[in-house]
Amino acid sequence: MKRELTITIDGPAGSGKSTIAKLVAKHLNYLYIDTGATYRAVTWKAMRNGVNLKDEEALVRLAVETEVELRKAEDGLEVYVDGQNVTGEIRIPEVTNNVFYLARLAGVRERMVNIQREMGRQGAVVVEGRDIGTVVFPQADYKFYLDASLKERARRRFKELSAREHKVDLKQVEKEVKVRDNEDEGREIAPLKIAEGAIVIDSTEMRIEEEVSAILKYIREN
Repeated sequence: MKRELTITIDGPAGSGKSTIAKLVAKHLNYLYIDTGATYRAVTWKAMRNGVNLKDEEALVRLAVETEVELRKAEDGLEVYVDGQNVTGEIRIPEVTNNVFYLARLAGVRERMVNIQREMGRQGAVVVEGRDIGTVVFPQADYKFYLDASLKERARRRFKELSAREHKVDLKQVEKEVKVRDNEDEGREIAPLKIAEGAIVIDSTEMRIEEEVSAILKYIREN
């Protein structure tokens, strides 16, 4: 297998791409980059600063002025906003449910894509998100698209939130995942879709280790 590869993993909410990307990166000793964290980071800052989430000009200005850094950590990744570690804060449901306000804006996406490309420009990275194989790294060495049924993705999201001691209802989580799907797939700029040449993996009935093995096997044999 050649070195310094750029590997992209896209997919909808709850498809398991973060978990799989972390493990693939660990196996290859590559840097793991969660691009969704960059959008969560600026969303967190906008909410903390009381910025009107419907004010496009204010949101773009905030994104341009914000320093977002992803650092390699023992468990995968740490997220910093203007030097402050916000790894835990950006994962709360309130941030998750408001990310779309920023993710749909061209000015915000331009800023985030520049940050993401800079982090991955030297290769040896596993990058996950929703537009990585289509927009951020369309010339990636390997592209994967993870998917699963809505019910399974909602179950995973519910389990993740419950583990963090958030009080959540499974049916409500499923509704929120469906709304996020519609927002991601329907936005005018960089909508969620399968990248050209991507390998699609339906993980509905797969164990995590099976998904990781399938990706590593494909990379090593191709």
